[in-house]
Amino acid sequence: MASHRAEVAPARAHWLRERYADVRAATSGLAAPLSPEDQLVQSMPDASPTKWHLAHTTWFFETFVLSRFVPGYRVVNEQYAYLFNSYYEAVGPRQPRPRRGAMTRPSLDEVRAYRDAIDERMDAFLDAPPGGGEALDRIELGLHHEQQHQELILTDIHHALWSNPLRPAYRAASRPGPTIAPAGVSALEWTSHPGGLVEIGHAGSGFSFDNERPRHRLFLEPFQMARRAVTTGEYLRFMEDGGYRRPDLWLSDGWAAVQEHGWTAPLYWQHGPEGWSEFTLAGTKPLRLDAPVSHVSYYEAEAFARWAGARLPTEAEWEVLAAAGPIDGHFVESGTLAPEPPGVLPEDRPAQMFGDVWEWTASAYLPYPRFRPLEGELGEYNGKFMSGQMVLRGGSCFTPRSHIRATYRNFFPPGTRWQMSGLRLARWA
Repeated sequence: MASHRAEVAPARAHWLRERYADVRAATSGLAAPLSPEDQLVQSMPDASPTKWHLAHTTWFFETFVLSRFVPGYRVVNEQYAYLFNSYYEAVGPRQPRPRRGAMTRPSLDEVRAYRDAIDERMDAFLDAPPGGGEALDRIELGLHHEQQHQELILTDIHHALWSNPLRPAYRAASRPGPTIAPAGVSALEWTSHPGGLVEIGHAGSGFSFDNERPRHRLFLEPFQMARRAVTTGEYLRFMEDGGYRRPDLWLSDGWAAVQEHGWTAPLYWQHGPEGWSEFTLAGTKPLRLDAPVSHVSYYEAEAFARWAGARLPTEAEWEVLAAAGPIDGHFVESGTLAPEPPGVLPEDRPAQMFGDVWEWTASAYLPYPRFRPLEGELGEYNGKFMSGQMVLRGGSCFTPRSHIRATYRNFFPPGTRWQMSGLRLARWA
């Protein structure tokens, strides 16, 4: 057994070196279309500048890998611990999140040099990583952490460019959509599940975050789930039926949010002489009525479900059906930069459960039975946010394909709209 472990560790270190290079290059590629000014802007307190994402993900490897496992390690710049810490109280104080856009220094060139310096040190570290499996585990966690920030780079710059009165495009989509918005919407069909005792949660040797564990049993009542996500055209009918003017459709907190913020449509929608359009990363485009609706909050998703005579699925219902099918869909690698229609629906399972849009569930973000956070400072990664948040599942067209799995639990406050979030309907059988 000992000799087997000795063989596995070098192979894993080699694989992580290649994956590290790929993930870091992908992050730089996402930032490439942006000017230095683009990468500094912070358009709202919940978003962060691209430059900060580039630096923070680098600080993560320096702080939680190099500083922990390299004897006598000297950090590149002691000030970076304050500037680029996100929420790790155990590590020390940090720049308040709403003021990350005030950091004009260090410059973008200095941040890029910081990334290069840490990449060189990480490459040397992976030649013969001290710390064994624990160090490799932290590197793999750091890579998935960086992929989370890749998605945040896109969601945050989307909001920043929308906030610019010029409404500039991030870049053209690799596969342009139709020049006119399709008028047809396929009829909604349902997949049935008998319910009963099921298991959810991650198990096995592959990577998972601590909030996906442990795998556990629970009982489901018989239910049905829509075979595709709710479309823009269907959501438009909700709006035309007075959806944003009918308090009977809304949770109390949701109706308060509608009143406070003046919501009348999903974020990034606008109405003009030629009808409705939507601001995307490829610029302002006509609504695609057959594509999944996006940028709606949990409150809006729940109100739509009530209007449709249905409900949102629980995360357990969602996972049971998602785990039975392949992980396919439109991810960030497709280059579409926007949700797309599902195409021909399979007969035996729901479609679009991965990619396109994150799907709100009816489940509060809470610990699984016997949940244990990671030990030490990384225990702050997920566990301390298990209050006041709702779970989303499935990933989106901004999510890296290698980052997602059926057990993945994303979470945001119920009023969040700047994420690529949509919904799928469920109902009792």
